[in-house]
Amino acid sequence: MSAPRRSPRLARIAVAGLLLLLVAVLVACRRGPSADDLPGASSEPAGAVRQLAGHVQRNDLQAFARDALPAEEYTLLAHAWSDGRSRWPLTELPLDERIGPMLAALSAPDAEQKLRRSFDAQFAGQDKALGDAARTVALFGSQYVKTQGEYSDEERAHYAQVLAALAGWAGTAPLGERKRGHAAIDQLAEAARATGLNGDDALAAAGMEDSLRRLGPFAATLKSVLAGYGLDLDHSLSHLRIGLVEERGDHATVRIHYPLAGTEIDTTVSLTRRGGRWYLSDYLEHAATMLREAPAAEPGIDPTPPGPADPAEPHPAEPTAGR
Repeated sequence: MSAPRRSPRLARIAVAGLLLLLVAVLVACRRGPSADDLPGASSEPAGAVRQLAGHVQRNDLQAFARDALPAEEYTLLAHAWSDGRSRWPLTELPLDERIGPMLAALSAPDAEQKLRRSFDAQFAGQDKALGDAARTVALFGSQYVKTQGEYSDEERAHYAQVLAALAGWAGTAPLGERKRGHAAIDQLAEAARATGLNGDDALAAAGMEDSLRRLGPFAATLKSVLAGYGLDLDHSLSHLRIGLVEERGDHATVRIHYPLAGTEIDTTVSLTRRGGRWYLSDYLEHAATMLREAPAAEPGIDPTPPGPADPAEPHPAEPTAGR
């Protein structure tokens, strides 16, 4: 009896985590800069962010992973995925360790019946209570992000805005509407089964690339479900603007501006150039930390990737700002 009562919470947590991923990677639907973009939109660092954005907009999580990191780190993390030592890029999500159990719960043969009963018992007609709970979670989440050392200053500033916007949306969203809730459960359960990834063991067996390929359609279904609750990510994505703040040697700062749930989000991200290509600095640092904590088991594979250049080191190039 206890397992079914946990499942709706698990699914809702995972949905929120995937939403944060979609927002955090700054997805956009345009293939190139437009007149509505910010100054410096045609710069290489801005283009690198736009490339990742396009992959996620198309739900191509495989391509996103390939371009989010240099080939060396990508290969090491793919090995680590199969060995159960990594779930990158899912580790960019909050509560990423719950993704496998969430997929298992949604993929169960009787998932719809169990989740519907639990929804009716706990959430149906509770719009105000769910909105209040969401605001409490957002407040707790903001404090958590502020105090945990695993987040960069840019991540803290960005996630604080995102959480506040989502809390405002949850306060008016029909989260307790029974018919809508049942439809969302049915859609997510069907999409989860279609992945064939019914838990952590299945994720490991499929490997990183195949898992991400199968999860792409699930992400698309998730976006559709959220739109049904009034959280239209496609609107956010189509109105995203991007530009260059500064480029200095192998380091750059890119500005991102987009609407989310009636709130304007304005944030910046740092990028580092490696091998002639630009990567989000936070992703490089997260990958390096993960590989240090989960060294490769196979002989001949060096578990320590080259880290991003020290920002304190002098750079020969003169600083440039987007104009």
